[in-house]
Amino acid sequence: MDHKEHQDEWITRFLEHLEIDRNASPHTKRNYRQTLLEFADWRRETQNQAPHWQTLQRNHFRAFLRHLSRKQLSRSAIQLRFSALRTFYRYLVRMGELEEIPIRQISIPKAQKHLPRFLTLEQMTDLLKTPLSALQNKSEKSKSAPDPAPLIRDAAILEAIYSCGLRISELCGMVVENLRWEDQLVRVMGKGKKERHLPIGAPALESIRYYWQVAQHPKLPHLPVFLANHAKRTPMYPRLIQLRLKKYLSLCGLDPAITPHKLRHSFATHLLNAGADLRSVQELLGHAHLATTQIYTHLSTDRLQSAYKKAHPRA
Repeated sequence: MDHKEHQDEWITRFLEHLEIDRNASPHTKRNYRQTLLEFADWRRETQNQAPHWQTLQRNHFRAFLRHLSRKQLSRSAIQLRFSALRTFYRYLVRMGELEEIPIRQISIPKAQKHLPRFLTLEQMTDLLKTPLSALQNKSEKSKSAPDPAPLIRDAAILEAIYSCGLRISELCGMVVENLRWEDQLVRVMGKGKKERHLPIGAPALESIRYYWQVAQHPKLPHLPVFLANHAKRTPMYPRLIQLRLKKYLSLCGLDPAITPHKLRHSFATHLLNAGADLRSVQELLGHAHLATTQIYTHLSTDRLQSAYKKAHPRA
């Protein structure tokens, strides 16, 4: 369905509230806006009128749920829409427009929990070595010396993602002044513009230092740590990282469908397998709720059960 801009006072006010009062990310604002406009479009199509938010009843939202189900949307997509509608209605309640939320007691199908895929420690080590191995092979085969900077940059990017468990948006947003070399810390801006300070390992810092040296990267405070184009000083962007990762996964014989986010999963799983506590991993990942982090414990439990079955005489 194509959305048209509607002059809806409450949608406009709610989106302003998200931006100003809640400091919501552009991604969150876009999702909420799309959901509210989608609902408004549906009401216009079915009732020939714009929604009057204050008078809508539970049965109207049940009908919307049936409409979404007929479109064969995934359970998580439906949950996302109702989460946005609930947040919108909580805002209307706070503004004194309603006494209670009309979406209560609507049974939304529960989202299926998929265990995150991750690389083993050995696979991760192989992947981290691949950009520099590719550079060496390129140098040996090429008559003219290839520009080493992009491959050395990519090695540093992979090291940084795995060392800190970064989201790709966090990595792309990192600037020079975010790095505290002596303390081995990096400041990152997470979801909802929440700042956190993360430990960064010596191998990752050395990779960044080497990349800067080879690329003659100017150490200006607000310049991105990783540049897509060194002449124009443009920052790395998610799509480019995805494409570069695919190439390295293929080169070291791993599934090229593995996404950059799976490196974050690998970071979390390896920490838990080595004995890190869940709360610490939650803080490192920047998860707002412990439940989001708990999905990784299934992987650790599988490992423990496997070890138990192999080692215990009466398993």
